[in-house]
Amino acid sequence: MRRVAPVGGTAVQDHVALAEIELCGDLIIAASAAHEDRLSLESIDEVLRVAEERDASGG
Repeated sequence: MRRVAPVGGTAVQDHVALAEIELCGDLIIAASAAHEDRLSLESIDEVLRVAEERDASGG
């Protein structure tokens, strides 16, 4: 017997996973638009909004 997920509003949303997927997409877009072979570490930090997170956490 095979079980399938019910259709309808029973899906669980993993907000952390969704945020990670969005960041990965942002990195892919930035990498495809880059004029160099690779993104610099500074560019990656900018795409991932590292400075914003650091400022928000008081670090």
